[in-house]
Amino acid sequence: MALAASLSGSGARARTGPMMPGKNKDAWGGDPWASTRRDGAGRNAVYSYVTRRLAFGGLTVVAVSIMVFMVMRILPGDPLVAIFGPEGFTKLTEKERAHYMAELGLSDPLWAQYLAWVQDILRGNFGRSFFRSESVADMILRRGPLTAEIAVISVVLSWIVGIPVAIISALRPNSVADNLARFASILFLAIPGFWLGMLIVLALLFWFGYRAPMAGASLAADPWANLQIVIGPAIVLGLGQAAYIARMARSSLLEVIREDYVRTARAKGLSGRLVIALHALPNALLPVITLSGILLGLVLAGSIPVERAFGTPGLGFAMYTAVSERDVFVMQNLVFLYAVVFVLLNILVDVTIAWLDPRIRYR
Repeated sequence: MALAASLSGSGARARTGPMMPGKNKDAWGGDPWASTRRDGAGRNAVYSYVTRRLAFGGLTVVAVSIMVFMVMRILPGDPLVAIFGPEGFTKLTEKERAHYMAELGLSDPLWAQYLAWVQDILRGNFGRSFFRSESVADMILRRGPLTAEIAVISVVLSWIVGIPVAIISALRPNSVADNLARFASILFLAIPGFWLGMLIVLALLFWFGYRAPMAGASLAADPWANLQIVIGPAIVLGLGQAAYIARMARSSLLEVIREDYVRTARAKGLSGRLVIALHALPNALLPVITLSGILLGLVLAGSIPVERAFGTPGLGFAMYTAVSERDVFVMQNLVFLYAVVFVLLNILVDVTIAWLDPRIRYR
């Protein structure tokens, strides 16, 4: 009673009746429903943001599908020449050529071919190779995990190598360590991945008599053989990405460590390591995360010559073979798959950055 009397005497009001959003106030004059409305508005903003990003991504995928389809159709050469060879093609009659083109679905108008292709993709039917009995879907399921492992390992390796190099370089700008780090990053940016891969393969073969397994082995069935297959391309691609990561992280860290909150943390007596680990590095890594997402998508295209150099039976090697044989259906569907994966990775990066950085609003 005494506590109630003291609160009443100080101007506090007792809650009577049901609380109405926007009308009733709590005991301290605030709106008790404000946090609920903020949480609901925040969730709606997130859903709206993700929906917009997915819509833009869908439009991008449609545009890419049209571009891929048209490019595959305007490439010089005849698919029948690729299938039967120049001599075999000359022996075909006009009736036989028309029959084979109709079986492949290449005699229809372009708009009909495009719609049929989209319908097949929606049904999960990616067609078959001209030269092999294997379907493109089975090829993706068999070779795709190897390329995905190479991409993930290369990105992880790029962070393991690039971030420490960037920290050392940013904390001691223009020092010997900084100059060596910048020289190494420029060097690995300039060296073509497939050339470095061929050097590694030849060095292992002539010096140690070692050759990685040629047959694809799944991670679950034979982890050691799988590691031998993917580690070479992953190292080559990871070193190239580490150069990008190191340069981006260095520039971002140099900018962040000059901010007021970093100087304030140092003035409070925190050690240099704690200031970097707790204050500077988390904010400096935001653009690095964005760059890593982009690089992860670019690994798909970059893995084509690297997988060819190592003989890795992944999607990159399949793409190389399809291009050399002019296997239109395999090329068309693999390029479209690369584009879809790249768009999805960019959407995931955008949502992740907006979630990690409170300064970014879902608008």
